[in-house]
Amino acid sequence: MPAFSMSNFLPLLDVVRSRIKPPVLIVLGAPRLVIEMVRHLQLPDTACFQMDLFQAQRLREELTAENLTASVQAEPDLWNLAATFQTVLFPAPPRGERELKIDMVDQGFHVLQAKGTFITLSPVTHDELFPGWMKKVFGKSAPAHSADGTVIWSTKQQSRERRRHEMWVQARVDDGSPLRFLTRPGVFAYGRLDLGTRAILQAIEISPGERILDLGCGAGAAGLAAARRAEPGGHVTFADSNLRAIELAEMNARQCGLTDFRACAAIRLEGLEQESYDVVLANPPYYAQQAIARMFVERSAKLLRPGGRFYLVTKQLDFVEPIVRESFGEVELFESRGYIILVAIKN
Repeated sequence: MPAFSMSNFLPLLDVVRSRIKPPVLIVLGAPRLVIEMVRHLQLPDTACFQMDLFQAQRLREELTAENLTASVQAEPDLWNLAATFQTVLFPAPPRGERELKIDMVDQGFHVLQAKGTFITLSPVTHDELFPGWMKKVFGKSAPAHSADGTVIWSTKQQSRERRRHEMWVQARVDDGSPLRFLTRPGVFAYGRLDLGTRAILQAIEISPGERILDLGCGAGAAGLAAARRAEPGGHVTFADSNLRAIELAEMNARQCGLTDFRACAAIRLEGLEQESYDVVLANPPYYAQQAIARMFVERSAKLLRPGGRFYLVTKQLDFVEPIVRESFGEVELFESRGYIILVAIKN
């Protein structure tokens, strides 16, 4: 498998350049990669789709900085966009989530004009996933292989009903009834309750009536479980930059019967009142920029009331612990399920 880089990815665009007609939509992709695609194509009426507000903001800033013209649209679902595109380009990372890749093909069908073309660019030589799946969705698919990877294209010939990819998860997290919540591709821990969430739920102490912030909430499992312990009179705020995550968290809160909750889509937790929470639960993405973990910690220190409790689960103790100490002082450490839970109290 070749390395996933612009040096072997951009030539894949040239394989199908004659099939790329505006308006063009580029689906997901890291901001730097999308920038290079926009620059390489130099086509009018180009748009870019992202699910995450953080990624969308970075992309807008870089497009502006480099004087490139393309719009950026952030939505929970690709099919929320109007069916106005003649070409949809999907740069598929080789190690990305399989179910999200399938989901984007299914949803991409619905944003194409009649006889529009969906094109997947995969840096995997002889890619085995997309030719078969695109044939299932579009009726036909045509792959082209090169040393740089595989390009697969299909044309929209007829209508098709929407197919939603999602899974319900049921898990026992305490002595109460099992927790049940909905998950979708593109949101952390699709189809399961991850071990990090289980670990932090073993460590937390919640009292009735407390206000809880589930930071980086994903589908909302940690906040849902904590909110049950805060009854009666408790509140939970779900916060994430991923728009699909926020949509799920709100849906799951309603189906669990919560009435006092808020779902907040934000990049830097803007819009949340300082010193308004008794408990913050944080599960920062360990694979993302370390600046995200630092932002989680520093903003939590401002959002907690004096005496409020901060819980963070991580596998990056050497990096995270000094940041937590900078903001909170003393820190307790607990180990569970291969994770470290840091617990701090705001003075």
